[in-house]
Amino acid sequence: MIDRETQERIKDAADIVEVVSDYVHLTRRGANLMGLCPFHNEKTPSFSVSPRKNICYCFSCHKGGSPVNFIMEKEGVSYYDALRQLAKKYGITIEERELSDEERARATKREGLMIAAQRAMQIMEHDLTESQQGRDVGLSYLYGRGITQEAIKRFHLGYAIDSGQYLTPKMQREGFDPEILRELGLTGLSQNGNLYDKYRGRVIFPILNPAGRVVGFGGRDLKGGPAKYINSPESALYRKNQELYGIFQAKAEITRQDRCFLVEGYLDVISMWQSGMQNVVASSGTALTDGQIALIHRFTDNITLLYDGDAAGIKAALRGIDMLLSHKMHVNVLLLPDGHDPDSFARANTPEEFRQYVDKNSTDIIRFKMRVLMQDAGDSPQRKAEVINSVAYSIACIPDEVQRTIYIAECSRELHIDEGAVARAVQNAHYAILEQRKRDRNRRDAERDYPVASPSAPSAPATPGQAQTPEITAGGNAQSAPSTVQFIRPAAEYPMKPIETNLIRYLVRYGYLAMHLDDLTPVTPADGGDTETEVLYTITDYVDEELQTYQLQFSTPAYAKVFDLLLNRLNDYVGDLERYKLQISTHLAAERQQLASLIPERVSTLDDIEREEKLLDESIRRRRDEMLYNFALNYPRNYLTSHEDDDVRRVATELIAERHVLSNIYSRNTTSQEQELKDLAMKTMRSIEEWRSELLNIEVRQLLRRLQSIEDEDSEEARDLQRQIGVLMMKRAKIAKECGERIISSR
Repeated sequence: MIDRETQERIKDAADIVEVVSDYVHLTRRGANLMGLCPFHNEKTPSFSVSPRKNICYCFSCHKGGSPVNFIMEKEGVSYYDALRQLAKKYGITIEERELSDEERARATKREGLMIAAQRAMQIMEHDLTESQQGRDVGLSYLYGRGITQEAIKRFHLGYAIDSGQYLTPKMQREGFDPEILRELGLTGLSQNGNLYDKYRGRVIFPILNPAGRVVGFGGRDLKGGPAKYINSPESALYRKNQELYGIFQAKAEITRQDRCFLVEGYLDVISMWQSGMQNVVASSGTALTDGQIALIHRFTDNITLLYDGDAAGIKAALRGIDMLLSHKMHVNVLLLPDGHDPDSFARANTPEEFRQYVDKNSTDIIRFKMRVLMQDAGDSPQRKAEVINSVAYSIACIPDEVQRTIYIAECSRELHIDEGAVARAVQNAHYAILEQRKRDRNRRDAERDYPVASPSAPSAPATPGQAQTPEITAGGNAQSAPSTVQFIRPAAEYPMKPIETNLIRYLVRYGYLAMHLDDLTPVTPADGGDTETEVLYTITDYVDEELQTYQLQFSTPAYAKVFDLLLNRLNDYVGDLERYKLQISTHLAAERQQLASLIPERVSTLDDIEREEKLLDESIRRRRDEMLYNFALNYPRNYLTSHEDDDVRRVATELIAERHVLSNIYSRNTTSQEQELKDLAMKTMRSIEEWRSELLNIEVRQLLRRLQSIEDEDSEEARDLQRQIGVLMMKRAKIAKECGERIISSR
């Protein structure tokens, strides 16, 4: 387990721009950076990175967070593995202690799968070269295919011993759960209930993610069985539509050459890698998916598809064209000579000959599609019309209007069709694509789930505004495993959620700012002495007092959890604030001394020196206030968006993210800090009053519904309900009056 102090050092060092830039090409837009979201397929950038807040957020799929959360989402690793990865990136040494039984029990399922997969790879890698059977069968096959020892080591190739009871019992003896092995696809269950090895007698091709962690396996049969290859099943660790074989080994070369070759098989990748074409990946025989294209797009915009020159290869080359173009990829296709696949062609030619063939025979994908389809259409007018519409649809998938215009002109020349007719066909197809995307987006938004509680947290009570909160430890962490987040659709049992959202947003963004400009409120010491003690009074303190006064609680469980974390962290914040004050005081004092020593060089009279020193002192004071203000502003944001609890991070990121941010040329100092704090105090007060008022509105509506259901309006029950409604409306009017008075004169 990583201690808290080390966690904080990692979070402080991690820079969102550096982390995200490894995966996303970012461009500046105002005060933020924008790019295509790495978590879903999109054509218009909606992924925002805020250097000032050190968070990222996608306004379409709603994923994002701190650097820690980004690494968790993108690499599919646990909270602590993300911390380790960031620590390695920033040169921070981690000293870990052994996990307790309780902590070990809370380890995530995915982490267990990853550890088991890593160990299985090590065993099979060892057995390929160190066991007699591995050398005689597996290694002989690989050498026969021209695979070198360097490639075997680089791709971690292995061999599964040809025995139904070898790998499974070996890993069981090491403490691995058989259910984990079954989910990885390494172990099967026979009809009589016995466990057996599924990959036995096969050469093993481990599938690594971009971070170099093994997520799945492919096994090549060497005995002539019915299944030439078997691959890992879908699991919490392996999603075949999100993975590419060889991406870990190829990513550096893809970036360097700004081009990626895409082939179909494991051996195609390895043979090309050996021949010097190391920027190559494989889709492992599956149809190309959005996730795989997005993975390539992280490293380059240019992709060349390599296929056999037969009919099957041509058909494969035509698959996924529209998808590739919609990702703003520049796509070429290369058909190899008859009788060759990438593996055989790489072994038959030198790297230089291979490159020359690529440069000479690569064809733009739109031109390739036009020529292939027109050959098949023959002289049939109907078939030609179908070809034109198909090509027009592919052109319409290209996001760039200039590129579409160029292809329209070329299509007109190649197919001998009026350019206006082609342009109209492309335009109609483009509108249809946009409408389909809009429908898909609306459907996703309608189906979107919201994090509200972990299974260990009690469900929200029926009474509006009243909610129990999950148990919080002294350290401020919710007593639930990171993997136990529940997601439900917005429901009627949380009618106060819109009102509560306003208040919790102020708390997450500004909760540790003081209610007054001077940061501190003097109070009389408990011992009765004359010296005043300075006590911090934050917006969070104020909200806590108000909620206790009016007996209010967050009814949305995720908001209740966030609020309790803010309260529990306050004491730590006070200590960290004092240390930060000492740190900047030392720094500013040294700076003041240095600048003051230069004043006599600029002015000569004592009056001028005194005036310059006063101006310097005022400047230093303003800088100190600004630094303290920013420290208080960023502290809760950094804490919550980097928290180990999944729904805390998600809620905090959504509340902090802003689609539109003022450019850096506009200074926040156009409004004084004092005025900003007054505005925040007033908004917070108004949110609480609106909360109280809305609770009364809900109660009034409930009583009105009961009153409408009574047939006898003169009955005692009806009169009693009318009296209750009257009392509530008087309370509501009183709250409105108090709200007005308090906002005019805030405390």
